[in-house]
Amino acid sequence: MPHSPLASSIDAHRVLIEAHQLERHASASGRCLLYPVSLQLYGGDRVAVTGPSGAGKSVLLRLLSLLDAPDGGQIRWCGVAVNRQTILGYRRSVAYLKQRATMLDGTVADNLHAPFALKIYSDLRYSPVTVLNLLAAAGRDASFLQKNAGELSGGEAQITALIRVLQLAPTVLLLDEPTASLDPASQAIVEAMVDQWFAAVPGRALAWVSHDPAQAERISNRSLHLQAGRVQPNDSISPKPQVSIP
Repeated sequence: MPHSPLASSIDAHRVLIEAHQLERHASASGRCLLYPVSLQLYGGDRVAVTGPSGAGKSVLLRLLSLLDAPDGGQIRWCGVAVNRQTILGYRRSVAYLKQRATMLDGTVADNLHAPFALKIYSDLRYSPVTVLNLLAAAGRDASFLQKNAGELSGGEAQITALIRVLQLAPTVLLLDEPTASLDPASQAIVEAMVDQWFAAVPGRALAWVSHDPAQAERISNRSLHLQAGRVQPNDSISPKPQVSIP
């Protein structure tokens, strides 16, 4: 599968995302949602992002994915500053999955085909083999593709959204509480599929927002805790990688 120029030559333990003094304010009130934070995400990292509701966890992930523009600071990808010329390559390499999946009208298959209509993926083609393998990992067969997306359960919709992302082979996953509203069986499937994606290619990385301490421990080798928009001291986001790949 072709990769963007920014996504080439990814090695385990290499700095993938480097955020410098990122901050974000509420547009209406000007209240600070995230105070300046700097961090590095390495190939091989599995970072648990924790903290109470309103601490800035989702704000941070949306900034790292560049779905929202920071009010200050800069993001570098593999040492290259992300700007107008490189942002498409960055977004292709760094995928964001939110807590509640958004399904388009039509079938599951329609939803899985949808990304390939976007300019950023114009050189890629839908792969039935890849999709069937991902479905098998989720305990589904080809008949699942014909289900009406509007009639999916919460767990089925989130699995569909995850397959929609994983088929594009991103280098980094930013997961914003993707299992928070799921039943235990669906939660286990999502965790297992992310584990398989992570292990398939050396040098991939993820950041996973979770309110569940047991899950945060299970899915991570590093941690970042936020409180009232500030990263708390003594977390393991540091200039040196602390990598323990299962």
